[in-house]
Parts: sequence; C-alpha cells; structure tokens
Amino acid sequence: MVLAELGGRITNALRTMTAHTVIDEEAVDTMLKEIASALLAADVNVKLVQKLRKNVKGKINLEDLATGLNRRKMIQQAVFDELCEMLSPSRKPYVPKKGKANVIMFVGLQGSGKTTSCTKYALHYQRKSWKTCLVCADTFRAGAFDQLKQNATKARIPFYGSYTDRDPVKIAQEGVDMFKKEGQEIIIVDTSGRHKQEASLFEEMQQIAAAVSPDDVVFVLDSSIGQAAQDQAAAFKAAVSVGSVIMTKLDGHARGGGALSAVAATDSPIVFIGTGEHFDDFEVFEVRSFVSRLLGLGDVGGLMTAIKDAGLDKQPELYQKLSQGVFTLRDMYEQFQNVMKMGPLGKVMSMIPGMSAMMTKGREHESQARFKKFMTIMDSMTDDELDTENTSKMMGDSRILRIARGSGSHPQQVWELLEEFKRFQKMVAKMKHLKIGKNGEMPQMSRNPQQAMQQMGKCLDPRMLKQIGGMSGLQTLMKSMNNMDMSSFMGLPD
Repeated sequence: MVLAELGGRITNALRTMTAHTVIDEEAVDTMLKEIASALLAADVNVKLVQKLRKNVKGKINLEDLATGLNRRKMIQQAVFDELCEMLSPSRKPYVPKKGKANVIMFVGLQGSGKTTSCTKYALHYQRKSWKTCLVCADTFRAGAFDQLKQNATKARIPFYGSYTDRDPVKIAQEGVDMFKKEGQEIIIVDTSGRHKQEASLFEEMQQIAAAVSPDDVVFVLDSSIGQAAQDQAAAFKAAVSVGSVIMTKLDGHARGGGALSAVAATDSPIVFIGTGEHFDDFEVFEVRSFVSRLLGLGDVGGLMTAIKDAGLDKQPELYQKLSQGVFTLRDMYEQFQNVMKMGPLGKVMSMIPGMSAMMTKGREHESQARFKKFMTIMDSMTDDELDTENTSKMMGDSRILRIARGSGSHPQQVWELLEEFKRFQKMVAKMKHLKIGKNGEMPQMSRNPQQAMQQMGKCLDPRMLKQIGGMSGLQTLMKSMNNMDMSSFMGLPD
C-alpha cells in the first residue's frame, strides 16, 4: 500500500521507546521528531504535522501518569487518537436514501481515476441491491464516454452519454432527468477532470452542479500528487460544495501523505479508497481501522467482517476434520480459495496485529501468484490424490511428472506444493488437541484458557507467533475476536 512506508516509520518510532529504560521527556521528543519527519517525508502538510506534534505532546503529561500505567501504551494511544483526529473532519459523509433519487457528482483532477471510481462506486451500491446508473458529462477528454460505456457494460450498470452533443451541462441534466423517471436510486454524474488554474472548466463544473443539484459532491483525489493536494482540494472546495473524498491509487509506491492533507483542506470525510484498477479494488474507508493498520496494530473488527462476508465463519465440515486432525490436499485447496475470497493478501495480513511487517513490498503479489500456481497444480490431480491423507506414499515420480505436465509446471513446483501441504498437515494434527466443536467453538478456552492458549501457540508457525507478539499477543488477539477459531488463517502464507 502507498502508505506502508509511512506506517512502518511511525511504528518504528513508537518501538524506539522500548529501547529506553525510562520513558521521559527526551524519549517522547525523540519519538515525536521521528513521527513528524515521517509525515513530512510522506508529503503531509507542514502545518498539520506541527498541529499533530503539539496535540500529542499536550495529551502526554508524564508527571500526571500514574506509575502503574503502561506509559508506552498511553503514548501509542495518544498518537493513534491524533492521527484519527487528522482524518476525521467535522462534516459527516452523505448517506444515500433508499427509494429516492440520490444524485452524486464526481469531480477531480485529470488522471485521478475518476471515471473508474464512478463505476466502482456504482457497483458497490448495486451489490447492496441499490438501483445505480452512470451519466457521462465529460466532453473534454477524448474517449471519456467510451471508457465509461465499457466499464458500465462490463459491470451491467445503465449509462447515459452522447457522442455528438458537446454541452456537458445539457447531457448531465438530460441524463439525470431520464434516470429519475426510471426510478434509479443512485445517479452518478462523471465530470471532466480539471486543474485549479483552468477557470473555464471550473465554471463548467459549477454550471453542472447548478443544473443537477447534487445531493453529494465527491472529490476524487490521486494519492500520489504530494503537497499539491492541499491547494487543489481547497480550490475545488471553494468552487463546489465537496461533501466526500475518494482516495485512489493506494496500491502504488507514491508517498501519498498529501492526500491526508486534502481531508483537512476540504473538511470532508474519506468515504472510499481505491487500491487497484479492478472493480473489486475498492474499500469502504473507516478511520480507526485504517489508522490501526497503518500503525501495524491490525484491524480485528475488519478481519471479522471479511471472514463473515466470505462465509468462512460457518464451515462445520472443516471444523469436524480439524477436531480429528485430518487434512487433505482438497482441504488445502478450499482454504486457499477462502483466503482469496477475503480480498488482497496484503489487506488480509494488515488486519492481523503484527503481521503487516511480514508482507514486504512486492511480496503480496508474489504470494498471491504462488497461491494461484498451487491451485492450478491441484486442478491437475485426481480425486484420489486430492483426498488421500498419505501423500508421501501415493505421490511417486511418475505422478509428479504427470501433474507437472498437466498444469504446465516444473516438477520442482509440485514438490514445493507437497512440502507446503506437509507443513499444514502437521499443524492440523496438533489442532486435534484443541477439541474444536462443530461450529468452531473451543470449550477448553473457557474451562482452562491458559492450557488452551499454550496448545494453540504450538499449532501456529513460530514466525507467525513471533510477529503477533508471542503468547501474550495471541491471547489479546483471541480476546478481541471473541474466541473466534484460528481455522480462518489456515491458508495464510508463511
């Protein structure tokens, strides 16, 4: 993610406090200096950085803190709260009303990903049973209507535009009126990209806003534009009533901190973030979970939601197999599918406290590709091969060669899959002692929690356990997840 480097530097700054025997003013100043340096390097506006540093310092009064309190945690909480405050404007996001026409107008700079974001926004609501549609009022950019038409057709969303009419105000008004008569609930108007110096385009934007009377104006912001974000956002805010912000291109390597400054400039909340070009690379923005993941603290709530959305919290057959210590290649295939249902691997890993550090830059795509390659290899196996518990006995050289040829792989890749499978199989064999119920519950957790946690610690990969924070970190994680079972993490990469 674009802000991973920023998050890493802030996390390291907080960790430096552990090197100090005593947490005093000097230790706090050193930490705040490093955090300020990280934010400035990420193009966050200097005035915002000064404000954050001053506010954090104001919240931390070392003399008033009781000796029994964990000072490190109190300081970490102060930094967390202040970052949340930076991303939480006073204005609340617009909430569409079901059963009526909600006109949403998209504005932004050229090349910010506005047209793609329009389709993603429409698709997001369409999946929630809303009637959505698109209006192309961008007559300035060549191919704008073609792009919107292709996206809308692919996503099966009604659209309106014109190849001949060059009046964007007329097109916008006609499109909105037509879709209102059809009973559409969310009408998205895509406008031309513009720059604050282009007075004529800004005037056009104001005319479109006056013609369609939007319920919400969404400012689409490219997260890579740096310090210019503050001025550009302020210019758009002065021209039209910006009510929401969508940050795009958060999958790149740009610094992206300038986008955080734009929130302060528009006093408008971020509602979605774009993390790629595909329609599914679109996340609802939730301040506390975003900052939590940024600081490497995970997002257990978001993880639980992803697990439930993917239907992974109800797998009685898997739970029964885990209670018996049984695991086959078919089970492994299904768990790989389950993890991929939850979204990009980097996103899933960042939700687990301490695990974001394991997914280094570029490793996310590598792990995703590895998953897919393993699944392709398993697609070339017979039912007997997928369902056997003794792969070592069944998988001879001739079978390995046949599977490799059938999947277009090298025999060495098949061996790698089998080695990975053996590692999972050993882990599952240990999970038999956890006595997992048919609904994933663990009665032993309530009867003898200490023994259950020790047993669970033995089941996990040592590297994963270390990243989580050892046994104490695992205990905290399990408490947060309300005794959720660990089977959902079966497919996570090492």
